[in-house]
Amino acid sequence: MKVLHFYKAYYPDSLGGIEQLICQLAEGVRTHGVSAEVLTLSKRGATRNQPYAHHITHTSKQDFYLASTGFSLSVFKDFQELAEQADIVHYHFPWPFMDLVHFATHCQKPTVLTYHSDIVKQKLLLQLYSPLLHRFMNSVDHIVATSPNYTVTSPILHRYQHKTSIIPIGLDRASYPPSDRARREYWQQHLRGRFFLFVGALRYYKGLHILVEAMKDVDLPVVIMGAGPMEDELRQQADKMGLKNIHFLGRLPDEDKFALLELCFSVVFPSHLRSEAFGISLLEGAMYGKPLISSEIGTGTTYINIHQETGLVIPPSDPVALRDAMLALWHDPISAQRYGQNAKQRYEKLFTADLMTDQYVKLYRSLLDNSHDAVKS
Repeated sequence: MKVLHFYKAYYPDSLGGIEQLICQLAEGVRTHGVSAEVLTLSKRGATRNQPYAHHITHTSKQDFYLASTGFSLSVFKDFQELAEQADIVHYHFPWPFMDLVHFATHCQKPTVLTYHSDIVKQKLLLQLYSPLLHRFMNSVDHIVATSPNYTVTSPILHRYQHKTSIIPIGLDRASYPPSDRARREYWQQHLRGRFFLFVGALRYYKGLHILVEAMKDVDLPVVIMGAGPMEDELRQQADKMGLKNIHFLGRLPDEDKFALLELCFSVVFPSHLRSEAFGISLLEGAMYGKPLISSEIGTGTTYINIHQETGLVIPPSDPVALRDAMLALWHDPISAQRYGQNAKQRYEKLFTADLMTDQYVKLYRSLLDNSHDAVKS
């Protein structure tokens, strides 16, 4: 069986949660006799049959980018050719241009749509896009949500419950090897003791301005690893407040991330808007057995982090509540350790890559069987 994943961005051009899910899935299905390929857009231009890890990627030239959406003229032909060779087409939402490609190429293959997030920021454009969105949602064979929380709170998914199932994002612990001793020792000396860690892209919905505000008048050490459009603004905010306890590390290789996850006291994840649909960095913290702090935004973050079981959950956009939660963990290491142990157990029960892959492969095979039955009838 061959599966074609279609999304607007992918490794190595773009690093994000959706890209990570596609990669984990493309790698994991190989043990089930399934091969996966990825088609995406790239400013670098068109490429074919490029290996990434143990799967194949293709790119079409991105002609322009507007309102978080990449556009390409050449992708119509590229998608049609690659979809013809695939048994299953796996879409990743949201990407409105993807809907146009689907209809323009008259895709007839069984289709899966992983629904990662509602469209939150572009409210006016959403009104214009809504007819196409619902036509697309009606046309795909099956929809996957990444948490039960999101199916309850998403007004879009609520309309398609009859063909929606829940498959949580999973991570492969083996793809996070133990950190190099020298690198670990470097960070131990540089950071000197316990610290709270945030890992991820510095985007508007991550709530990092709330985290910076929460550090007013407290001396809790915070490490922020990642880059993005909010980085300069966050650094300026911290400088203006005279904060010396926030360490902005920028983008670093995975080897540094592994070391920081091993060393940190807790993973803090202050995302305050529904654009944060799941929270893979939060799940990484659980996988490493760290106590978690997150906000209740009605998404997968509080499917990963259960209040007073795996960590603490606070109201969104509340720097005082965030500060109090961090102080509570800091001064109660016994509870923090218990939360971390529970977080790791919850990861092992619900969020491994094997569990995710098994469920997707069963879904693929079911759709393929149904397609064959429809042809016979």
